Amino acid sequence: MEDCLASVESAVAASERPPLATERQSKLFVLDTNVVLHDCHCIRNFADNDVAVPITVLEELDRFKRGNEDIHFQAREFLRQLDALTGDVLSAAGSPLGPGLGSIRVILGGRHDDRLAEAFLQNTPDHRILSTALALRDQWAPRPVILVSKDTNLRMKAKSLGLPAQDYTSDKVESFDKLYTGKRVIDGAPADAIARFYADSGVVSAAELGFIERPLAHENFILRDGSRSVLATYRPADRSFVRVEKPTCYGISPRNAEQSFALRALMNDDIKLVTLAGTAGTGKTLLALAAALEMRQRYRQILLARPVVPLSNRDLGFLPGDVSEKLDPYMQPLYDNLTVIRHQLGDETTAAQQIVKMRESEKLLVTPLAYIRGRSLQRIFFIVDEAQNLTPHEVKTIITRAGEGTKIVFTGDIRQIDQPYLDSLSNGLSYLINRMMGQSIYAHVTLEKGERSALADLASELL
Repeated sequence: MEDCLASVESAVAASERPPLATERQSKLFVLDTNVVLHDCHCIRNFADNDVAVPITVLEELDRFKRGNEDIHFQAREFLRQLDALTGDVLSAAGSPLGPGLGSIRVILGGRHDDRLAEAFLQNTPDHRILSTALALRDQWAPRPVILVSKDTNLRMKAKSLGLPAQDYTSDKVESFDKLYTGKRVIDGAPADAIARFYADSGVVSAAELGFIERPLAHENFILRDGSRSVLATYRPADRSFVRVEKPTCYGISPRNAEQSFALRALMNDDIKLVTLAGTAGTGKTLLALAAALEMRQRYRQILLARPVVPLSNRDLGFLPGDVSEKLDPYMQPLYDNLTVIRHQLGDETTAAQQIVKMRESEKLLVTPLAYIRGRSLQRIFFIVDEAQNLTPHEVKTIITRAGEGTKIVFTGDIRQIDQPYLDSLSNGLSYLINRMMGQSIYAHVTLEKGERSALADLASELL
């Protein structure tokens, strides 16, 4: 009886093959749920290849339809796109995605693959998606069938069963080593060129420094001639290089060249978007907070935010208390930086007391990023900490909230990512740096030297 059913299923499957698919031998990409939740527009990023969406993916998306976080938006938007397609996504041919693109088809569930039953103990959504992909591979051979997932473990399971699997790379940075650092060190610079920066206003035209090739907007330089050096940044408005001083912001002074570059970018009104990357202890968040406090008169409000990434992916609901009390543990690093600034100034000083007053009046406000969607931020100094845990779409959502007179600062450590489906090449901070470099209202600095303590530096180096 089972053999008879299997024969019938094989016959039905064979009859459902679109005729053009085997002729042109395009690829068939099978999507995992996490790809859709990462980028709801993903189905249009596979060129002229076809896309298959297992019915299990739609079942999982149903759990994400309600909510205010980015993954809920992605789920809703993807379902709207699927519903708006003119063709029948359940038909044998699927629905065309548009000129130059392939088609998309929702694959209804079939029998659980015996190979999965033998290899894995549980019948999970991941395994049902994998089973669908294996069935499509057998059905469409020799056409290439590839599982696309941001789940490393699922990709390894697929490969162990002989099924090609790959990450979704549409928004990935090409290479971590090639990521823009915002700084160049030029040794052997002409002594007279360095001397020009210390004369008059400290501004030298780009024409006078022909040895610096293709400088980017607000790119920073360390020029050395063996005995003297100068810190400079390129100003695109008048195509000149400006000497960078070491300013003090609200009691915080830069301790190295990168921190000097960072403070200059943070204090520059012409720069509306700043990214600061670096390992723990390099001073990213502290510098951003100090600059915001120093410039408080120019802005209506200072907002500090960070993505809430619960430990072990546990929901916030397990914590006691109201919303504020639940969020406090995740916002504590921001409070710690404010405490450092207060102690640096002296707790009883007027400047330190001003921080307390700003918090009480909500001119200085710590908030989770989940509440940012739909807002319009006018004259806000907005600091987003731990930006490496954001997706490219979340970063875009934040930046598009910026109204007139708003400045946004993203800080983060690209090597320290807590989200399971992001890595050093696909996170929002890397994506932002890669796409924005060279823009006239953008500046980036990678902070390299830890300044927290000798113990912290030793731990970062040896552990």
